[in-house]
Amino acid sequence: QLQNKILILTICAAGIGGTFQYGYNISIINAPASYIQTFMNTTWLERTGVPLESNVILLLWSFTVSAYPLGGLTGAVVAGPMAIMLGRKMSLLLNNVFVIIAATLSGFSRMAKSFEMIMLSRFFTGMNAGVSMNIQPMYLAESAPKKLRGAVALTSASFTALGLVLGQVVGLRELLGREESWPFLLASNVVPALIQLTALPWFPESPRYLLIDRGDKESCISALQKLRGTSDLSAELEEMLAEQAAVKGQRAKNPWELFQNPSLRWQLVSIVVLSSAMQLCGNDSMYFYAAYVFQEAGIPRDKIPYVVIGTGSCELITSVTCNMIIDYAGRRPLLLGGYIFMAGWAIVFMVALSQQTQISWMPYLSMACIFAYILSFGIGPAGVTGVLPTEVFDQMSRPAAYMICGSLLWFNLFLVGTAFPFIVKSLAHFCYIPFLVVCVCTALYVGFFLPETKGKSFLEISEEFKKRNFKTKTRSGFYKGPEEIKTTTL
Repeated sequence: QLQNKILILTICAAGIGGTFQYGYNISIINAPASYIQTFMNTTWLERTGVPLESNVILLLWSFTVSAYPLGGLTGAVVAGPMAIMLGRKMSLLLNNVFVIIAATLSGFSRMAKSFEMIMLSRFFTGMNAGVSMNIQPMYLAESAPKKLRGAVALTSASFTALGLVLGQVVGLRELLGREESWPFLLASNVVPALIQLTALPWFPESPRYLLIDRGDKESCISALQKLRGTSDLSAELEEMLAEQAAVKGQRAKNPWELFQNPSLRWQLVSIVVLSSAMQLCGNDSMYFYAAYVFQEAGIPRDKIPYVVIGTGSCELITSVTCNMIIDYAGRRPLLLGGYIFMAGWAIVFMVALSQQTQISWMPYLSMACIFAYILSFGIGPAGVTGVLPTEVFDQMSRPAAYMICGSLLWFNLFLVGTAFPFIVKSLAHFCYIPFLVVCVCTALYVGFFLPETKGKSFLEISEEFKKRNFKTKTRSGFYKGPEEIKTTTL
């Protein structure tokens, strides 16, 4: 029982300063948006004596918002080398430096009369999120026992959703959402960082990292004993030693080496498809529409922030539910179900939006669609996507796989954030057509090409993919020779 406690506490210590920050920092920027724009204008007026035009303010604001995914992309790229050189736990601890810098910049920005400090602070906040989104699922999945691996790695999604909800709550007018307190709101992300810096050092490093990357069997056994207690470790240790033997003599791979390696083709295609779909499926854009739809449904303007908290809570409830069922239901059914339902709700949502003014009860249907869409996203895609790179890649390819995953995730977040206002402008009520196409295509890919990884050891999963990767090769008989020669030169 104590050992279960240690695993749970390790999850909490990693999560609070990890993916929690990603969700929290995405939502705290919404409440003070108008105040920060006013601050930009007054600061410029004081400096030059000329007020800013409204389109310039909007441009500066969009720079501030897009600094976050840009930082995330940078974080995702440095996360791989950090995980290899410093280890999983040490990387998570060092990652808090970025948040402390960010909180200092945003906290003193008003005093220093500098809106550039806010932009820089958002960049550092993004870097922190980029690193933790990659390293936390890796650290937790490598530390968890096989039968709980899915549920443990999936807690990353639950912490993201928890951060999202708490960010919405802290941003309420009654707490830190007033005009005079926005610097404190933006700097409040230092609290989870300090909690992690205090708690995480007490917990063990990933046993797999210690044995396979460091070759330190003693430390690996002691970490396993801390995490598993007195239960028999021989089977688990044997499995790790077999994995160590399988990658013996190899060094950690770089991202471009994964693209050149034919034995990783299907694994790579799978994570590229799923990581891209996670941002291109339109879930974040639902939050963009939430306030407008709730207003149309007759909810008073000052009550809308409270209803928006309901949307964040939806994601939290479903990701916790998904945690409980992932190791029973499996990965494929959750992904498949999630994308099929989202495709269905996207159609209903577009119909509801187009009839919003004609039929009196349509705003309520659009409102239901927003909740249903977010629920469908939370039950599968939100969490399972982050678990898969750990399961389908071996120890030497895993950090590079997360670098590719993370880079795609942040690039697509930036892409959707930039393109969505233009999509709305050109397609109006039918702005969800691109997202609908993404959901349908992803569901088809999962249905036809993604194998189930539930309850299998990392080696078994590797074997299954090996069959798929080389099945296509034997069909094209004539090209087998040259293709092999070509890959050895690379």
